[in-house]
This record gives sequence, structure tokens and C-alpha cells, in this order.
Amino acid sequence: MVMIQKYLSQNRQRFLDQLKTLVRFPSVSTQPDHRRGVLACADWLTRHFRALGLEVDLYPTNGNPIVVARTPRPRAGAPRVLIYGHYDVQPPEPLELWKTPPFEPVVHGGNLWGRGASDNKGQFFVHVKAVEAYLKTGTPVPVNVTFLIEGEEEVGSAHLETFVKQHAKRLRADYIVVSDTGMFSKRQPTITYATRGIAGLEVRVDGPSRDLHSGVFGGSVANPALVLSQLLAKCVDANGRVTVPGFYAAVRPLAAWERRMWRRLPFDARAYRAFLGVPALAGERGFTPLEQRWARPTFEINGLTSGYQGPGGKTIVPAWASAKISCRLVPNQDPGKIVRLVCRHLRKICPRSVRLRIVSDHSAPFFEPPTGPGARAAAVALERAFGRKPVFVREGGSLPILDAFKRHLGGEIILVGLGLPDDNWHSPNEKMDLDNFQRGIVMSAALLGELAKARDTRLD
Repeated sequence: MVMIQKYLSQNRQRFLDQLKTLVRFPSVSTQPDHRRGVLACADWLTRHFRALGLEVDLYPTNGNPIVVARTPRPRAGAPRVLIYGHYDVQPPEPLELWKTPPFEPVVHGGNLWGRGASDNKGQFFVHVKAVEAYLKTGTPVPVNVTFLIEGEEEVGSAHLETFVKQHAKRLRADYIVVSDTGMFSKRQPTITYATRGIAGLEVRVDGPSRDLHSGVFGGSVANPALVLSQLLAKCVDANGRVTVPGFYAAVRPLAAWERRMWRRLPFDARAYRAFLGVPALAGERGFTPLEQRWARPTFEINGLTSGYQGPGGKTIVPAWASAKISCRLVPNQDPGKIVRLVCRHLRKICPRSVRLRIVSDHSAPFFEPPTGPGARAAAVALERAFGRKPVFVREGGSLPILDAFKRHLGGEIILVGLGLPDDNWHSPNEKMDLDNFQRGIVMSAALLGELAKARDTRLD
């Protein structure tokens, strides 16, 4: 590893310059106006992989291209490692809140500022640079690596599951490495072993055929905005418990070892409250903030729309009202069943004076006990790079593609995130901590070697 370490040390600035180039692409998958930026980013990645000596295929889809790159000359008997990432990014709006232009990356205060710097370009790029170090120093790559980099993660990976299913034989791996999660803190390298699933619903209440004068007609017709507010208020009680019948039936209780492990984490509730900018914390009674975020299901209203929103007043009874809802789900909960339970509950309590329409989608939670050979290898690699033993946590967010990986590819999934809580994912002023970026490359190089030694033979 001496040659690898020397190469990484000598090329730190070049790696940063290349990451800046990658961040400059406005690869916003949710906005058609950025289609050119998405395609240009996929093309740059394809050419970059080829320049490193990898075998590359660019697969078109009905959406955005998928880039697949493999280490050349597969080593017989060596473990297969799939490394996943995504090159698409969230919209940068609201632009007025950015301190620097979102697609003109700037280095300041030990960070690289720019949309996608941490989510997810900087995180998957550490693995690219680690493989480069092996190839460019003539050091045999100890495992067979396949990169799978998609361009639709921020819009639900619409075409990736079909792609994975169709190409499962070629993508099948002993280990699947994903760096699209975070670290508990700057001083705590982290392995994530569970993520919450999601059940998303859009609920619309329709009343009169048009907006009505609230003075002339108000009081004789149901107000859709009021009805919808009442429906939503009946879904969560004063203790933070979801009131949908059957909602908690399949929830896997926290294990004693998890509670003990999380109690040892350096979590400061007052600092957390200040970080969020709220007057007080809230949530399901009887659970700590970490348990609420990582191990308990939720019912959240993501957006409410109805009536007049312009300046001044407009006295109307609105014709309709709608809400976007997300239920974060924990291991053992079936997303399809949760959608059915929520729909049944809303329809049961909805008055006959309005019409109710519901559209839904969902993805499953993920759980991988952190006891496999891949997790042990990752723990060694993280400690080597960061100088501290990693902590093991769950993740409150969702990574829907993990379920497809588990069903179609079968390997142990290793979540080694490098993002920090203040990296501003999905928000203005996103950043990547550059110390984490450079240490992440060291970690990835070490991880490949550790996985070669700790091979899991379940797929043989």
C-alpha cells in the first residue's frame, strides 16, 4: 500500500480539481431545462472512466443514462464489488440563498461548496480515485470492481430497478458499497446498517366546481381546505403517535444492543435543537431524538396547497385542497400495506360533503445486521483512514434502490457515508468537507484490500 499512499498524497490537488469539474455540471434530473447538463455529466464520467483504463458502457434509458465501468482483466476467484453512486443532483433553488453560485464550485473554509458536492458526486468520486490509484501505480486491484452510476436517484431511480433486474447476472456482487449516507459527526466515522422506507401519498379534497365567494356561499358548503386540515389532524395524536389503525403492527422493536450503542454516542439534544433552529424538540413520546429519527415510523406533511396565495386577501371558499404526505417506515413494515392502511383511514373519516382522491408510491426499508464480513472490513478501513473506530447507526432517510439490490444482486450491502450533518443536502449552500473527501479515498483504497481478505462466499 506504500505506492498507493504515495500516489494519493501526490495527487490531492488534481483530485480536487477533477471533483470541481464534476460539480460544475448542472445535472439536475428534476428539471427538463437541465437535460443538457445531465447528459454532459454522464459523458464526462464515461470519458473519465475510460481514461483511467476501465471498461465502460453508457446505457441509455427512457430517462437519463446509466454509466457502468469495470476494472479490466477480471481476477479469477476474487470477490466482486459493486460501487453505486448517482451523478444527478437536486435543484439549486432558491438561488438567492446561496452564498456562491451553485454550479461554480468554490473552496473555502476547508470545504468545497456547490450543488452535488456531497450528494452525491464527492462521495462516489472517492471510490473512483481509489481504483485509479491501484491502476496508475500498477498495483493489482485486489477485487473485481464494477461502478454503477445513475442519473435519476433524485427522481426516484425510475429506470434503475428495471436495469438492475435485466443485467443482474453481470452486476451480481459479493459486496455492494454505497456512499450516499452521512457520518454521525466529523469525529465519528460511520457505518449505516438500516434506512427507513417511504410511503408517499398525494391527497386531494375537491368541493365546489369552482372557487366561491365566501360571503355569499360560505357556511352552506364544505370548505376543502378546512376538511383536509381536519383529516390530516386526525392522523397524528398529541403524543406524536400515528393514529392510523394497524400502522405500528409490524414495527421491529429496537434491540437492546442498539439502545446501548446509541446511548454511548455523543449526542447533545440542546445543540441539536439549536442546529435545527426550533424552540423545542418534538416527536413520538417515549423515544429519544435519535430513536425517533432512525428507528420509528413517521407521518409527515410535506406540502399543503389550497385557495388564494397572492398578496392581499381574496375571500373565497376554495374549490379544492391538496397535501403531499410521506410516511417514513422502519424494518418489517410493508410500504404497500401502509399505503392501503392510510388510504382506508382517510376514506373512513372523510365527510360525504367532499370528494377524496389519493395517489401513492412507496419503497421498502432496508436492514443489514452490521455483523457480516463486509461490515467488518469497512470498520477496519474507516479506522485506518480516520484514526477512530466507526460507530454503527441507522439512517432516517430512504435509499429505495437498496431493496432492488438486495432482491436482484444478493450481496452484502455496505453503507459508508462521508457526508456531514451540516453539508446542506437538498438545501442552499451544499458543501463537501475536503478532509472527509481525501480521507474517503484512503478509506476506499483500504476497503478494497480488506474485502479481498474477508470474502463472503454466500454467492458461490
